[in-house]
Amino acid sequence: MCIRHGIRFGLRLTWAVLLCLPFKALGQYETNQFSEIRGRSIGPAGMSGRVASIDVVPGNPNIIFVGASTGGVWRSDDGGLAWKPVFDDQTYLGIGAVAVSPVNPDLVWVGTGEGNPRNSAGVGNGMFRSVDGGNSWAHVGLEGSERIDKIIPHPSDANVAYAAVMGPAWSDGEVRGVYKTEDLGETWKRILYSNPRTGAADLAIDPQNPDKLFAAMWEFRRWPWYFESGGEGSGLFISHDGGDSWAEITEEDGLPEGELGRIGLAVSPSNSEVVYALVEATSSELLRSDDGGDTWTTINAESGIAPRPFYYADLRIDPLNENRIYSLHGSIEVSEDKGHNFRTVVPSSLIHGDVQELWINPKDGKNMIMGNDGGVAFTNDGGVHWRFVENLTLAQFYHISLDDATPYNVYGGLQDNGSWFGPNTVWENRGIMNLHWRRVGPGDGFSVFNDRTDDRYGYSTMQGGRLVRFDKVTGQRVAIQPVHPENLGLRFNWNAALNVDPLDPAALYLGSQFVHRTRNNGETWEIISPDLTTDEPEKQLYYQSGGLTLDTSGAETHTSILSISPSPLRSGLIWVSTDDGNVQLTDDDGATWTNVGENIPDVPTGIWVPHIEPSHHDESVAYVVLEDHRRGDWTPYIYKTEDFGMTWKSLSDNNIQSFVHVIREDPIEPNLLFVGTEFGVRFSVDGGTSWMNWQHGVPAAPVRDLRIHPREHDLVVGTHGRGIYVVDDIRPLRQAAADGSLIDQDLRVLPLASAQKYVVAEAIGYRSVGHAMMFGEMRPYGALINYWYGGEEGASANIEIIDANGEVVHSFSDIAKKGVNRTVWNLRRTIRQEGKLDLRGTEVLAGIYNVKVTSGGSESEGELNVLEDPRFTISSQDRQERIGALGELNHLTSTLEMAEGRLSKAIEEVGVVLQGLGINPDQNLIDEGLALETQLQATMEELFTGPSCQGSCSGTVPGNVVLSVLSRTLGSSMGALSPNERLMLSQAGDGVEEIVEQVNVLFQVSLTSYSEQLSNYGYSPFAELGPVRIPGEGN
Repeated sequence: MCIRHGIRFGLRLTWAVLLCLPFKALGQYETNQFSEIRGRSIGPAGMSGRVASIDVVPGNPNIIFVGASTGGVWRSDDGGLAWKPVFDDQTYLGIGAVAVSPVNPDLVWVGTGEGNPRNSAGVGNGMFRSVDGGNSWAHVGLEGSERIDKIIPHPSDANVAYAAVMGPAWSDGEVRGVYKTEDLGETWKRILYSNPRTGAADLAIDPQNPDKLFAAMWEFRRWPWYFESGGEGSGLFISHDGGDSWAEITEEDGLPEGELGRIGLAVSPSNSEVVYALVEATSSELLRSDDGGDTWTTINAESGIAPRPFYYADLRIDPLNENRIYSLHGSIEVSEDKGHNFRTVVPSSLIHGDVQELWINPKDGKNMIMGNDGGVAFTNDGGVHWRFVENLTLAQFYHISLDDATPYNVYGGLQDNGSWFGPNTVWENRGIMNLHWRRVGPGDGFSVFNDRTDDRYGYSTMQGGRLVRFDKVTGQRVAIQPVHPENLGLRFNWNAALNVDPLDPAALYLGSQFVHRTRNNGETWEIISPDLTTDEPEKQLYYQSGGLTLDTSGAETHTSILSISPSPLRSGLIWVSTDDGNVQLTDDDGATWTNVGENIPDVPTGIWVPHIEPSHHDESVAYVVLEDHRRGDWTPYIYKTEDFGMTWKSLSDNNIQSFVHVIREDPIEPNLLFVGTEFGVRFSVDGGTSWMNWQHGVPAAPVRDLRIHPREHDLVVGTHGRGIYVVDDIRPLRQAAADGSLIDQDLRVLPLASAQKYVVAEAIGYRSVGHAMMFGEMRPYGALINYWYGGEEGASANIEIIDANGEVVHSFSDIAKKGVNRTVWNLRRTIRQEGKLDLRGTEVLAGIYNVKVTSGGSESEGELNVLEDPRFTISSQDRQERIGALGELNHLTSTLEMAEGRLSKAIEEVGVVLQGLGINPDQNLIDEGLALETQLQATMEELFTGPSCQGSCSGTVPGNVVLSVLSRTLGSSMGALSPNERLMLSQAGDGVEEIVEQVNVLFQVSLTSYSEQLSNYGYSPFAELGPVRIPGEGN
């Protein structure tokens, strides 16, 4: 085992350079030209995701706002049944605080950037304001704040609001402290400040005296390898003049001695003399003041009173009882005796723990809404019973992967919600439900893969590289994390690298500071590398991390491997990246390694390297993303090598505007690239020369992973805050990347995905469900028709579907927009061929169809392959027999409709005649007309409508029942007719013939006789109505 400082790859380098030159585009694409290729949200919502803030419109508990930590702002207008995102047109979806003005219910404040600064917390960039109840937003300052933990609107002056600005977690910053606006956010004044490392962690106002404020200042800092809470900047402050001046509350007033950390505050709404403070200190304490904050008494100093203050330090007081307080941390706890004793309100087995927020109805202390790492829950009885909100899609994925099932599944791990897999679409009639998703791993889930040697099994990791092999059938999870053969300590990152080998289905890789590999499902492991990190001891102190309160969860484990990426083109060529700046490469299956990260220009030393993407087209090519936000740098670093890492060139540009988590190269078209950033997806169709923002159906949530399905050619987006999105069929993007001349063309049908037929099943588990369930969007049924249009906006495009015999089976018009257009054909015929069976409404058979699009003077064609349902084995001959029977059914149905229509028309015309004969002297002509009208109406009732009645009147008439059973039966199968169906078809034909015969006799005898009598008097009122004909009679 050795590490060498150079790799010689011979003449392959020359070929790599020649093959990877990007094309020169003739024009410049714009992102709105691809707006019809939209992402669809598939959920899941059964585990939801972290919620930072909740507020309710005062006086109207039906209107609720939820600030998701990395998922934007959501609003419910019906008390929490249905929800919609109302912040998605903004760049920053990391939310720290949401607050509704008590004075104006349409005035809503949102502070971006999560205020509980865990290692994966969402970031933001200031304050936003809505004056129309959340329908639209304006950015109103505090840029550079990164995190805003609390907003307090003034209780009587809508122009005034206060903000507790925490500031950056990973660096110093001047936009910190307590801020005040007196002009609806147009300007902000900092009214309390300590130092560049100290932010405002909490803020409380006296509800009886709005000039009286309490502020908790917190000095803290994160590094990639360490966290420290506490410092001289921390402290508790009070103001009596609306923040113009402040006094510090100290140990002389009853606070703990020594250095302080984070402090949580609460003022009693019913008795504002009572104030609580949960103070992190050398020995943390819960304090109470009964004189409005002048003096403080320790109520509870038990170990664990503030178990994890950096992540949760909030207190809430019952609005009607100042002695009932709630402490929010790993669980929600309540004290009925001023905080002396606490009990758990609800266990995490019922409602997720890690409680971040609790809203209490100011008029009813039993009515509460909780926000936690698993979403939102309601209680109306003080916490005895809870309702989990199961339609908020806030899932926070770290990594995703795909299998090759039909439909394929998406696998992924989520923050504090384990590992899951579920379908990208379902062949059912409602949508993708939470019950379609299965949990296969515990803890914080990270990487999850299907076992490609046996689809029954899979692999998932949780924090610290803890790896299990799961069984989809039994649910068993076998722990298989490796140990070092010489008992050395292993450094597994919080988000440890896991990957499968694209060329060896049995090979599984796991990263500590070493690369571990198993080929027998984790029964044995081999180490195929030395320590590939910098191995700096000063960055290996996670067991001391936390500051005043130790927090040794492993989240700060450093000098470890973040990604392992075997080449999809060459066995033994493996790329590895670390959290301390190294990019290692072996071309001999681990025998030797080279740190090619040293060759990447213009990046900070020790930078985080989350992902490497080996090319699918040239083994010398790879892409790497590096990001340094953990040291305060949001610069996007994207690089490409074309010579095995010997040299690198930057692919970043100004359109990315945030740090980057992942890059993917399209496996078919090398010029098509996607990157996942902290603020959504970017894509390039020119090999990374320029980038565009993907705004189409995918919000600007953090995107931690991207995958492209090799069979369906879908882009799958794993967001950290909004679940999974699928962009169906990215072939149009490939075409744009492959052919720069496309932008200058008037019309072109783009490559078309195969259209999959399938039997649509009824949804499982539920029937009529109301509005409180989540249904992920399914892939549209049928064929996705894509075409490029370069003409005048809004012109009409005609689309024809033509079968192998040259016959048009479907035709429709589309309003074309500039760029890629997408429309859906449901695979049903809408055109009847002259002289042939009427097959309108029936699905076409599998096969190759031609798609022709015409607009103006331009025309283009493309090929569409329609596939049968793979779950059935039915011969073409049997399918043809079924289609023929459905055509006969159509003919019989049309015949009945014709017969009924002619009867109805005859009744109408006889009525007209009778009105015109009112002055005719021949009473017999009137009487015979009345008799004929009665006969026609009686026949209509007998055959089609039934007698006039209250209720359903036509249930047993021949015209209603003769085809009803056959209609249900023929459409329920796809194969050859059964003997029973043939008998039913024959009987239906006989029944229709009897009805037609009865109608024809009436026309040929009674109506003809009366018509002749009218003719004798000079009338010719009736149209020529020939006999109704049935199939086989030439109609």
